[in-house]
Amino acid sequence: MEKLTPEARKSFLAANPGWVDVEGRDAVQKSFVFADFNAAWGFMTRVALAAEKADHHPEWFNVYNKVIITLTTHDADGLSERDVSLAAIIENAARAA
Repeated sequence: MEKLTPEARKSFLAANPGWVDVEGRDAVQKSFVFADFNAAWGFMTRVALAAEKADHHPEWFNVYNKVIITLTTHDADGLSERDVSLAAIIENAARAA
């Protein structure tokens, strides 16, 4: 697995509002806010099932209705196409919440 090129990373960030670089890491992060804990938990469940199927797992943090997700590919030591694919799944899950 290879890291994204700087051009591919820039393209990903431009096409995916809300995803930002994580300072000091080769990773991206996005915060999601839902109506309540149940909606946040449902979103996390949908993402978890898809991530398990893809064998690519996000880093995340949840408090009540807020979920913060960080994506990076440890095998590539940075952001890769696997993260881009998982970000698309995450965005679809957020729209369904």
